[in-house]
Amino acid sequence: MGKVIELKTTGQRASLREAQQQGQLIRLWRGELEHGSFCGYVGGVGREFFLLWVVGDSITYDGMYVMRHRDITELEVPDKHHSFMEKALALKGLQPNPPPGFPLDGIREAVQAAGQQSPVIGVHVDSEEEAEVCYIGRLVSTEDDGFYMQEISPDAEWLREASYFAWDEVSTISLDDGYAQALLAVAGAPPPLEQGDSGVGHAH
Repeated sequence: MGKVIELKTTGQRASLREAQQQGQLIRLWRGELEHGSFCGYVGGVGREFFLLWVVGDSITYDGMYVMRHRDITELEVPDKHHSFMEKALALKGLQPNPPPGFPLDGIREAVQAAGQQSPVIGVHVDSEEEAEVCYIGRLVSTEDDGFYMQEISPDAEWLREASYFAWDEVSTISLDDGYAQALLAVAGAPPPLEQGDSGVGHAH
């Protein structure tokens, strides 16, 4: 049985670090952002963020997520079904391989690293309804207060103008998830950007 930890303290970081060191499969909930939970292996723990190598419902690799510590509402270490899931992953030849040394102390460094790691990333932002909204695309450039991204629409079409995101509105970054990879495969290579007023484009 997994140990369910209710927390909002630095003890959470310690629990995540210990899970990383011991290679434990964990489950976490972010009750104020979405229904359901995330399961996976901790790939790194920073001051503000941590990296999770996610195991999907079909016991497959489902991408990596950079999440804020403060969004976790519940943490289970290890996942109560970890024994079965670990055996299923082994039968499929799947082993967690998060990038070593991924910067997780601040959002700027994390976004830049994600953009170097993956041709497209998912940028999840806090909306006024308090639920996350996700935008997918390639990182174009960064500035002091935010960054520009060339988005792919939900119809797998590249936008011609870059969209701007402020650092402080980003709650989660995703890499390698299947949906984003499928969009990229259909969209193909990005067209050149056109100059113009940037805006926030097409949420997924």
